[in-house]
Amino acid sequence: MERLKDKVAIITGGAGGIGFATAKLFLKEGAKVVIVDVNKESLEKASYELDHENLSFCVADVSKVNDTEKYVEQTLEVYGRIDIFFANAGIEGATVPISEYPEAIFDKVIAVNLKGVWLGCKHVVPKMKEGGSVMITSSVAGLKGFAGLGAYVATKHAIVGLMRVAALEYAPKKIRVNTIHPGPVNNDMMRRLEKGMSPENPEQVLKSFEAAVPFGRYVESSEIADMALFLASDESKFITGRTHVVDGGMLIQ
Repeated sequence: MERLKDKVAIITGGAGGIGFATAKLFLKEGAKVVIVDVNKESLEKASYELDHENLSFCVADVSKVNDTEKYVEQTLEVYGRIDIFFANAGIEGATVPISEYPEAIFDKVIAVNLKGVWLGCKHVVPKMKEGGSVMITSSVAGLKGFAGLGAYVATKHAIVGLMRVAALEYAPKKIRVNTIHPGPVNNDMMRRLEKGMSPENPEQVLKSFEAAVPFGRYVESSEIADMALFLASDESKFITGRTHVVDGGMLIQ
């Protein structure tokens, strides 16, 4: 089944984890895909592994306006249109209390996780076709607090507000805008967070996160990709301005 046949998608943070899994699924479902990442070597590796005629990549820093314009222009030059924008690029920052948080790292997290999404909404969405879909990767940390992750939590909350504004502003073009909120994901970012929270015993951090999930495990990147596919497809054509949680029940109160 080709649920995205002939649609053109941009995926930031596309070289690994959720972005890579989503690119793989979108290609399988008939989309033409441009993956964007700041690391050229990682992009080349991802492109080699995906090995698809409908895949292109662009090296870009999502926090820079010139780089944002570059990946938009490249997509339009290669494919002539944009139907789907998955603003997925993000970094975790430091794992320390607010009182000890380095200002430079705080600024970097804000730049990538928040400004990068804002630049995408500003420069990508106006170029999109009517009826398109925008998905933004937030987190369960965009809906609750986690001690030691001040910058990350702040940005993941902030992009929910940005999503809601964008959903209203782009509704006249029937462009829908939604956030995806994964629980702990079985990927490299969580490995870094586990080590940052407990350098001596990261395995215990993993176990504590798993214990906080009623399903008893981390979510896989492919499961987030499944949600992204639904939101990118015409099956979600009347859904906008909403938060979509994929967390195995972690936020059940």
